[in-house]
Amino acid sequence: MDLKFLKNLIVPAQTKIAMIIMDGLGGLPLEPGGQTELETAHTPNLDELAFQSALGLTVPVGPGITPGSGPGHLAIFGYDPIQYEIGRGVLEALGVDFELRPDDVAARGNFCTVDAAGLLADRRAGRLPTEASKELAKLLQTIRIEDVEFFVETVKEHRFAFVMRAEGLGDALTETDPQKIGVPALPVRAIQVDSERTAKLANQFIKRSIELLADKHPANMILLRGFARYPKIPTYQELFGLRAAAIAVNGMYRGVAKLAGMQALKVDGDTPADEFTTLERCWNDFDFFYLHIKKTDTCGENGDFWGKVSVIEEVDRVIPRLMALQPDVVIVSGDHSSPSVLRSHSWHPVPTLLYSKHVRADGIAEFGERACGRGSLGLLPAKDVMPIALANAGRISKYGA
Repeated sequence: MDLKFLKNLIVPAQTKIAMIIMDGLGGLPLEPGGQTELETAHTPNLDELAFQSALGLTVPVGPGITPGSGPGHLAIFGYDPIQYEIGRGVLEALGVDFELRPDDVAARGNFCTVDAAGLLADRRAGRLPTEASKELAKLLQTIRIEDVEFFVETVKEHRFAFVMRAEGLGDALTETDPQKIGVPALPVRAIQVDSERTAKLANQFIKRSIELLADKHPANMILLRGFARYPKIPTYQELFGLRAAAIAVNGMYRGVAKLAGMQALKVDGDTPADEFTTLERCWNDFDFFYLHIKKTDTCGENGDFWGKVSVIEEVDRVIPRLMALQPDVVIVSGDHSSPSVLRSHSWHPVPTLLYSKHVRADGIAEFGERACGRGSLGLLPAKDVMPIALANAGRISKYGA
């Protein structure tokens, strides 16, 4: 649906919408004919909620397209992820509250491990502890090249936000991460002529970083991806008249929420229960809440089937705390699928639940991929979930006479 068209139909209402996003929720069975992680998990509360909801499977970008977390989130937030293409670097920088300027170029960085031959042995440097990452970021911050300012801000574990600041920088750049091990990192290359100087500067920074990190095993190199400038997208307040809040522990997800105009709330702790405590504390202050669960995706990418099952069960245990707040609309979904058998994001549609007092409930007392495949929402673009949620919240007026 066109956002400009939708904006003209928005009406105010005293209703609340909660969106629970379990990152990488969709999965696959360990054996043919078996159950996925979500189907395996013991989820009595989500199953009860599913019975009262409309179910479906959402496609973040398009059939057969494997989305990154940025496009996946923009889609479930209601934006066309192809129209609003946003680099990962911007999301990482915003997620750590870095004040990006219009001419800055940001990238998402990983500390990584290379062997004696210069081949990638671990793209995440063993998921380096955050405190160790902070010390290495300080070291890289000492690099000086020409008339460029470099910023290296720790995100979490091996991840950091990388920002270049100077006049005339371009963001049409290739990534250095080949997304596999046993091969060398790639050089930064300019896709357009006006980014050639930026590519040269980025490669110079990487060369200096290799020298500084030479004896810092396992974090003896860096990878950069998602080069981008700050984009402008319409906010939830502008589009939907919503006072929106984000409850997310990891920086990148706070960043994508900020782009949508959400206020990123402080969370004391990093468990689902901690996030729901923040939800309860701030319930009266906002109309829309986005609550992000990261560890479902982490387990999927690590190939940890049973770990992902455990995280889903952990979320299920706190669902009654949400329902006790009497939300008008609840969405439970994911930004993409991350099957543990693939150890990566995938193209598979994402199980999605939409509850409201006015929904036509499917009466399916199970929340899983196959159950959602039988639901009345069908197979739908993820960007269409928000209009349906807004309608169920009484926030869309009639179209036409």
